[in-house]
This record gives sequence, structure tokens and C-alpha cells, in this order.
Amino acid sequence: MINREQVQEILQPIQDPETGKSLIELQRIRDIVVKDSSVRLSVTYSSEEQREQLNGQIRELLQAIGAEDVHIRMVPAVNSAQQEPDDREKLTKGHAAGMQNNQLLSKNSGVHFIAVASGKGGVGKSTVTVNLATALARQGKKVGLIDADIYGFSVPDMMGIEEGPSVTDEGVIIPVERFGVKVMSMGFFIRENSPVVWRGPMLGKMLRQFFEDVAWGDLDYMLLDLPPGTGDVALDVHQMIPQSKEIIVTTPHATAAFVAARAGAMAIQTEHEILGVVENMAYYSCSNCGEKDYVFGRGGGGMLAETLHTELLGQLPLGGPDNLTADPDFSPSVYRAGTESANIYSDIANKISSKCEGTTES
Repeated sequence: MINREQVQEILQPIQDPETGKSLIELQRIRDIVVKDSSVRLSVTYSSEEQREQLNGQIRELLQAIGAEDVHIRMVPAVNSAQQEPDDREKLTKGHAAGMQNNQLLSKNSGVHFIAVASGKGGVGKSTVTVNLATALARQGKKVGLIDADIYGFSVPDMMGIEEGPSVTDEGVIIPVERFGVKVMSMGFFIRENSPVVWRGPMLGKMLRQFFEDVAWGDLDYMLLDLPPGTGDVALDVHQMIPQSKEIIVTTPHATAAFVAARAGAMAIQTEHEILGVVENMAYYSCSNCGEKDYVFGRGGGGMLAETLHTELLGQLPLGGPDNLTADPDFSPSVYRAGTESANIYSDIANKISSKCEGTTES
């Protein structure tokens, strides 16, 4: 049986020709997922020649240790010295080109803003966000998604997005579309998983540019994946979009629910409507017998919903999507339509649509 450590060890000798460092150490081979004899991973390449070389070399090494199904997601790298100034321009050209007329943030825009929040990290907030956005899009809604977790951006990788946004000659930034969802993220402008070392005012400026300088087109819903907790970005969102509604994500564990209540309290203090609570990792469902094992306890989501005087929108099982096949709809974190989790997300999306579209904004 292959494990992740074996994969890392066998791929460790593969080096970057420019620096001589291991691609594993440089995190250019990452997102390694091993299941039985199947291996999935992502590789950043710098040229078409290197793309072919790495693809063949990695497959050969993995097959040598018994991998029967290998899926490699190839991600093109950008030379930071040559390209990063252009990327910064992407974030300023739109405003200079006259995007001031963008009315996305106007109360009369007709867009339903939904911020997805959590009290702490590790509860699956981003997973909930990308799957909820996809569920709404599958129901025919026009959906945008802003990865507002600027320090811990993960949406592009979770959705299997390999390209960045484009810029027209007029300086208009065109968001990337995946699964019918238009996406913007700080991850499009950071190279090689570099850390973001910014203070609050710069984060707020970046977030506002995501709203104002991007050609979102007609939207029904705009989802925002907030950073965990109640920091600067969450405050900026509350100030920029007073009409935004909120979903709180927690696990069943009582402590996680207790911490998540702080995010809910912030929404209440800023007069944001809480649409409900999503309980992630609610149970583990045995693939053989179907029995449910409540790994992290029970009742946290219901307790949080009661505390915040809102609804428990849904309870999601523990487990990732079985997306190891090399198909065009591959993504590490979006559940395929018709699976158990996708159906639960569809139910949650129906509840949200009913709440949002049945409410008249004042």
C-alpha cells in the first residue's frame, strides 16, 4: 500500500534546474493525495519542455512504487522577476480605465452578498464556500466568489483552477470562471506560495479592488470566503457591504461551536443577517455498512444555531471528494453532482435562495 511519505521520498530527488533545490522543498510538487494505488498531485512547471519532462519523470517514479492511477495537475509558473510588476498592474489598471462606475457594492445592484465565516481555522469554511457557490451555479444562478482569506487563500487550488485572470486592452480585469462560478483570489497574484506580509489597510484596499476593478458582469450571488475569526478583513467586509448576509461554519465539537459564536456575534453587532449555520464534519459514514460514526461529537451546529437564533442549514459528512480520475472536471475539493455531499450542498443552496430571494431589501 502506497502512502504519502513514500511519494514524497521517491520524488525528493527531482530538482529545479535553476536553483538545484528539490521541487518538493520548493513546494512545486504539492497537494499530494494517495488513495489505495491512486496518486494525485500538482506540479508547477516553468516551460513546455519541463512540463513534458516532469510529467514523464514523475509518472515513471510513481509507477515504480506501485501507483496504478496517477493524475498530475500541471500548473504553469510565471517568472516572478519578469511578471510580478504586470500582475500588480492587473490590480490597478481597472480603476484607471474608468471602472469607478461599477455598481456592484450598491444596495440597488440586486446582488445577494453572502459572507462565509468561522470562528477558527480548520473547520472547512473554504470547502463549504466553493461547494455552495458551485451548487448555486448548478441551479442556474449567476455566481461570483471572492477569496477574501487573503493570508490563507486556497480557493483557486481547491477548485482546480490552473490559469489566472486576464486583462483587456482597456485595463479591465476578467475573473476566472470554473464550474460556472466567477472567481477572484489573492492566490492569482502570489508566486510559488509566497507569504503575504501586509497590514490591515493594504488588505482592505486589495479587497475593495476585487469589488470595484473586476468585470463581474451580471450576478445573482457574490460569496466571500472570509478569514477565520474577527480580524481586519472581516471588519472591512462588514463596512463595505452593510447589506451582506452571513453563514457561519462550525464542526460538531462544542469548543468549535463556542468559538464560532464570536463570528456570529460580530455579524449581529454589525446588523448583518445570519442566514444560518453549516455543520461540517458532522459524521463519518462507513462505505461498507452505512453506519454513521460521530467522530467529533454531536450537537455543536444545533447549539450554535440556537445561540444565534438562526437555522441549522445542513450537516455535512467527514470525507473528501473522490476526484482521482483524470477528467476535465477534476478539482481537489468540489464534490461531483449527485454524490451525497453534493446533494446536501444543493439542499443548502435551495434554502439560501429561498431566504435571499424571498426577502425584500430595504
